[in-house]
Amino acid sequence: MAVVIRLKRMGTNKKMCHRIVVTDARNPRDGRFIEEIGSYDARKNPPLISIKKDRAEYWMKVGAKPSDTVKSLLKRSSAK
Repeated sequence: MAVVIRLKRMGTNKKMCHRIVVTDARNPRDGRFIEEIGSYDARKNPPLISIKKDRAEYWMKVGAKPSDTVKSLLKRSSAK
């Protein structure tokens, strides 16, 4: 099973926010997930990023691959 860390879209049209989830790569974007490890709201100024870093590190240690967007969010959240 290929495990990925990616964004799940939440909210309504033009009022969206995202959750950072760990899921099987075969599942659809907003489908079933294994664990929710954070959230991202780009509508705030500055954007609100909250990630459970210990869980993200655990999942990457056991082989989960973060998407490009999640990888950049992890860098931005650790720079604070």
